[in-house]
Amino acid sequence: MKQKKIPQRKCISCSDRDVKKDLIRIVKNKDGEIFIDVTYKANGRGAYICKDKECLEKAIKSKALNRAFKTEISQQVYEKLKMELENLE
Repeated sequence: MKQKKIPQRKCISCSDRDVKKDLIRIVKNKDGEIFIDVTYKANGRGAYICKDKECLEKAIKSKALNRAFKTEISQQVYEKLKMELENLE
């Protein structure tokens, strides 16, 4: 019997590959809102990051989210993402 493939994604901060469900999906929808997608099914451009505060800090410092979403991301959005990440832990 053929085994089903498990989707893997790459963290935009540290470039580690992991199972999709072990990473956090950050989404930018067509209205320009950026948020953490806990369902992994929200419409919009997605970027994955490790469930680690240090990876988020590294992504902020290197502007990895700016590159992933091809737009300038404000400090307020980063603060909101940090708070959401703390609530998930």
